Amino acid sequence: MPLKIYNTLSKEKETFKPLNKKKVNIFVCGPTVYNFAHLGHAKTYVQFDVAVKYLRYFGYDVFYLQNITDIDDKIIKKADSEGIGYKEVVEKYRREYFKDMNSLGVDSVTKYANATDYINEIVSQVERLIQKGYAYKISDGYYFDLSKDEDYGKLAGRTTLGADDSVSRIDENDEKKNSGDFCLWKFRKDNEPYWKTKLGEGRPGWHIEDTAITEKEFGSQYDVHGGATDLIFPHHEAEIAQMESISGKKPLVRYWMHTGFLKINKEKMSKSLGNFSTIRDILKNYSPEVLRYLFISVHYRKPIDFSKETLENAKSSWVRLKNICENLEKDKKINEKYLKEFEKSMNDDFNTSKALQVLWKLVRDEKAKGKYGAIKKMDKVFGFRLFNKEKIEIPLKVRKLAEEREKYRKEKNWTKSDEIRSKIKDLGYEILDDKDGWEIKKV
Repeated sequence: MPLKIYNTLSKEKETFKPLNKKKVNIFVCGPTVYNFAHLGHAKTYVQFDVAVKYLRYFGYDVFYLQNITDIDDKIIKKADSEGIGYKEVVEKYRREYFKDMNSLGVDSVTKYANATDYINEIVSQVERLIQKGYAYKISDGYYFDLSKDEDYGKLAGRTTLGADDSVSRIDENDEKKNSGDFCLWKFRKDNEPYWKTKLGEGRPGWHIEDTAITEKEFGSQYDVHGGATDLIFPHHEAEIAQMESISGKKPLVRYWMHTGFLKINKEKMSKSLGNFSTIRDILKNYSPEVLRYLFISVHYRKPIDFSKETLENAKSSWVRLKNICENLEKDKKINEKYLKEFEKSMNDDFNTSKALQVLWKLVRDEKAKGKYGAIKKMDKVFGFRLFNKEKIEIPLKVRKLAEEREKYRKEKNWTKSDEIRSKIKDLGYEILDDKDGWEIKKV
């Protein structure tokens, strides 16, 4: 079965045919670095990490590009509120973003591209849009004229904002020709960062950075563009309008992939509702593999209802899976039957949910041979670190309880000893006693 990908543009699953045989260029919208990365970021970037790893598993030479928005209204606002320079905000949260991705095992990205490293390319795109009659100048900057683009709205199937759309910048100006026109280049304002260019002193609009980056790195057309569902409109719609207007080539991207929403206790995650969780908040109590397991257990296009219950279920499953795999015989054979079944599931629009079921079927099949080799190949895609022998840091509180328990054991106070064993278990650890003493293990 050939690899098929659901294309948001055609609303159909299409057989994957890269522009250049085995060479695949993929771009996924990265974060705006003004705060800690949240669980929505984790879902999208883990799921694309798996997709890219599978493409490489399948033999494709993948260049995975991700942008970093390092100039934006939100960044400027954050800098003002903290009384520091915008570059300090960017450096801090970019560094923390990379830490979070490293923790989650998201290591498939070939290149991270900072928007401000592409100012010349951004200016060039705006100049070409002006020359071709797609852009116009008003008091606060240059804008894209939507009346000149008959195709605008073809990705989202609409031309107006919806409740769940992500809007990084509000481009409001009564001078605009059309209400939906978006800013390409913002003129300099007092006490804001700016660049001296042929367009005048200012900074780039939100949408133009991505097309400038991808044109420089990939050319005017490439294979896959990904991001979360809330970026379809207006962000990805604007990218199409910009690049196709500049190049005259269609489509900008062969396959558009979008990840489903992440909800917290059945409500959309947002700061205003007070249900906003960062990646680092969750990693204080759960291992990164548990988060990966949760996101991989659901198809990337489907929403996830994130709760303590779903986390605990993912934790239980991952721990059980890891414990089984650690005790497998390391034979040299590879179970091709289950590997083909795994590939069939992944070839169906990266259906990780079904592929994970295949992994569990293999694990539970008592007659199956070559388990170790097949699971190891699957885990290169999933990133569960099933065969990693990791040293577990035991918290000081747990170590002290264990020492206290040992004191009661020597006194033969079994009641107190058992009480402390229960406390340790409640903290997620257990004590294993043997003739040589005892050791602490994570449950």
